[in-house]
Amino acid sequence: MIKGSNVSLASLSENAGSVIVSLGWASTTGEGDADVSVLLLDANGKVRSDADFYFYNNPVAPDGSVHLLGKTPTEQGSEDRIGFDMTAVPADIDRMVVAASRYDGTRFGELDDLTLSLADGAGENLLHFAIGDADAVSAIIFGELYRRGDEWKFRAVGQGYESGLAGLAMDFGVDIDDDADDGTVEEEQEAGEEAGAASSEREAIHQAPGADPAAGPGVDPAAGPAPARASGLLKPDVDVPAARPPEEDSGPQQPAARPRTAKKKITLPKAPRKSLAENESWREARLFPVSALKNDRDRETRATSVLLSVMAQVPEFGRRITAAFGAPAGRMETFTEVALRHGDTPRRPDGVIRVERAGKLWTALVETKTNGNPLKPDQVQAYMDIAARRGYEAVITLSNDVALEGSPLVDVKVDGRRKHKVALWHLSWADVAHQAQMLLRHEGVGNMAHAWLLQELLHYLQHDNSGCHGFQNMGPAWVPVRNGIDDETLSQGDPRALDVVESWERLIRQVCLGLGGELGQKVLPVQRARRGTDQGARRARLADQLCADGKLHSEVRIEGTPGVLAITADLRTGKLRTSVEVAAPEQGYPLSWAKRLIRSLAEAPADLHVETLVEGVTGGPRGTLERLRPEPADLLPKDGAPVTGFRLSLFKSMGSTRGNAESGFIRSVDEAVQRFYTTVVLPLDRPTPGRSLA
Repeated sequence: MIKGSNVSLASLSENAGSVIVSLGWASTTGEGDADVSVLLLDANGKVRSDADFYFYNNPVAPDGSVHLLGKTPTEQGSEDRIGFDMTAVPADIDRMVVAASRYDGTRFGELDDLTLSLADGAGENLLHFAIGDADAVSAIIFGELYRRGDEWKFRAVGQGYESGLAGLAMDFGVDIDDDADDGTVEEEQEAGEEAGAASSEREAIHQAPGADPAAGPGVDPAAGPAPARASGLLKPDVDVPAARPPEEDSGPQQPAARPRTAKKKITLPKAPRKSLAENESWREARLFPVSALKNDRDRETRATSVLLSVMAQVPEFGRRITAAFGAPAGRMETFTEVALRHGDTPRRPDGVIRVERAGKLWTALVETKTNGNPLKPDQVQAYMDIAARRGYEAVITLSNDVALEGSPLVDVKVDGRRKHKVALWHLSWADVAHQAQMLLRHEGVGNMAHAWLLQELLHYLQHDNSGCHGFQNMGPAWVPVRNGIDDETLSQGDPRALDVVESWERLIRQVCLGLGGELGQKVLPVQRARRGTDQGARRARLADQLCADGKLHSEVRIEGTPGVLAITADLRTGKLRTSVEVAAPEQGYPLSWAKRLIRSLAEAPADLHVETLVEGVTGGPRGTLERLRPEPADLLPKDGAPVTGFRLSLFKSMGSTRGNAESGFIRSVDEAVQRFYTTVVLPLDRPTPGRSLA
């Protein structure tokens, strides 16, 4: 589409009752980002109330019409998605504006490839709109969905705002709270303690006075926490109005609070309470026991039933899992052991998910695998055919494997002659655990019973006998590739090198899920690639690079931390390197920078390597933290060359086996990232007074 053009959604798809709008952007540095927002407008072009403004602190409409689904990494940047249930949009809403904004003085002209795409409920892309003239604006209206009679249409807008998110929102009638007093109190909540379970304590949350710290059962805290902002619009707490009050007179009411667009303050959970058991041989009674699981079929059956039952009983969790698959917000029921006719013999999918909204049903079939068992293409194909014939919306596969962009786990054939199209989605057990952790430890759920159920689900998934541990094996190509690198017989073009590169990418994605669940922050892999390069070509290039230098390399971005965390596995030396680069401040003197850096790393490991980055020089002064603590001046170049920053690195031996055992490669990578973040990155992210590098 071009700017100003419009199109009817019904003319593009029969599944336009629900759509997903994706806004994407790229950055040459990999550091550019933005946030999406949606405004619901009446016939006068204004919001009915501040509650019609949806953004990172108000991500879900109570009626399910709008749902901000969060960011996902793409080849060159990131993509932020919004789910719309067109059947749930109130009748007095005339159009829905889709926008994005930047912060901290950044502008959209600094980003590349600004795009909007729209997909139907089956996941099929219907339209694409690219914006090429963003320039010095900090907010952009990408497009709008609007009514014409009984149908919905889309218009490509591409209008910029120099006044940012505040100016855009106020133009449509939102009353932004710029000047209200901060006056916040810190409350601590314990999840599950009073329910009799040994569970993690809830995080400390900054709230406005009188705000309710617990979301109701019908509220879905779907989006993860947003980065802290630094502008006059933003305040250090969250105070977003709920749905508009009833029309009937209910006596004097307090005036509705105005939106404030800063994230909740999140802290890590405290240690669980001390057990009352006499010794370690006593085992706590669990809601979902794993001791009786004897084979993979038992594990698949129980894991499916456990997951689906918790999804149905904890609305926040069920909605969080299914929203990304295009499911509407509504009453959910889940089933196992369902027989569906297919040819001469019935098929039994592992599970079925049904969501009802406004008398309409959304249905997904679920196929589950545990341990290292792969998905079977013929099984998945059969379920796709059954779903298409019965008018179901989706098939969801669930296993320990991690799906990669552009590389489907299972190839299925879609009959183009069928009017009804079925979406195929994949979910990793690691992603299930991540979503449970985010709700339980960081965002909160409706009540103590829900918290206890999620705690039991997490315990089940993390038990050694459940078979739901996520990606656990680098594959059969791992040992031959390592041997080929050792004896220099691995040649470029060897397909086994490509298998290892894909396994490495799956591992890094899982590391991001695990670390993000622990921190309550967005942790995403950074994929730097030449513009126009598809995923297959990018991985082929990385495979050739592995053959040439024997190294696997990835970068991870942790929200709110300086720089990116780089992870390098050198298969020749058997060493793992985790590192981060810290840019030099714009003001001050290099010696002051070096001293402040060393002070901020007072608790870091003595074997931490610190290297000075010098403009125009490949390698600057370097040394271990143990040697540099008494002499920070040793980091300064002798010739006075300009210092651009510092690189901090830790090295450790990597596991020798391909799995997740004590001696395994996967565990060694996970431990290396955890150690580097907690001992090096975290002190830089949260410096004590007087110890900031800047």
